Amino acid sequence: MIVRDRPGLLPLFFIMRGSIIPRILPQILVIFVMSCFITWGHHERPGMILSVSGVPFAVLGTALSVFLSFRNNACYQRWWEARQSWGQLVYAARTFSRQTLLLEAIHGDEGRRMRRSLMELAIAMPQALVQHLRPNGDHGKVERVLPADLRPLYHAASNRPEMLMRLMSTDLARMRAGDKLTDIQYQMLDASVTQMAIVPAVCERIRNTPLPFAYTLLVHRTAYLFCFLMPFSSVDVLGWGTPFAAAVIAYTFFGLDALGDELENPFSKEANALPIAALADAIEHNLREALGETDLPPLPKPRDFVLM
Repeated sequence: MIVRDRPGLLPLFFIMRGSIIPRILPQILVIFVMSCFITWGHHERPGMILSVSGVPFAVLGTALSVFLSFRNNACYQRWWEARQSWGQLVYAARTFSRQTLLLEAIHGDEGRRMRRSLMELAIAMPQALVQHLRPNGDHGKVERVLPADLRPLYHAASNRPEMLMRLMSTDLARMRAGDKLTDIQYQMLDASVTQMAIVPAVCERIRNTPLPFAYTLLVHRTAYLFCFLMPFSSVDVLGWGTPFAAAVIAYTFFGLDALGDELENPFSKEANALPIAALADAIEHNLREALGETDLPPLPKPRDFVLM
């Protein structure tokens, strides 16, 4: 996610970090060069390169704008739902850390050990969820928290965040069976675990259910057709300004299309994706502080204006 102050007017046109331009620059250059050939051919060989009415392109451009707007709104809703889910995880983890204080208050040193065991799992789960949503990452942040006897179980699980939630529920069930918790206390703690467990399910639904491919294909094709054919409708009016106008239009339509692609997958490692790794680190910092630790990992900070 891009984290920076709003730039001034002049820097606004030269910012590349977080811009969609590097991704769509080849398409823009192709449209620009093609428009130059069309303009040159229209002036040098008017019988070969004809101009056409701009009315159909005005209608097509309006329809394409509506399609792109609808698609980008749908993609942003996915992005925002994912951010709300991670916000719920932050809230539930902090609530759980406060609720487990009753173990220390009731059972002293034994309760302190039970609380630490639960909190270690609560720290590991968000880190495991990051690796679940961004495969082929580093599991070191999870392994350094988990006890040695749980690491083989972690690596053997197909859904590692869910496995950690099951371990938390198992610990709570054992505490209840051993009369370490009353019914009310158990239900309170289990409700917080349930709130945390909802988040991986929501994130999996978002990741595994993309927008309908046929709709995405329709928008892609229409954007390319419009940008390829538009110079034929403006060459009579704009002359040698046609390539520049075509490049600006290509930047707008291809840029909106590419931005929608990035927002559609909010858990990717693109610059405009959600900073889920930073959120997991923030949760770990909060929970370790709640355990009374002083040697805390640093809070995440953006690098080159990007927070991942």
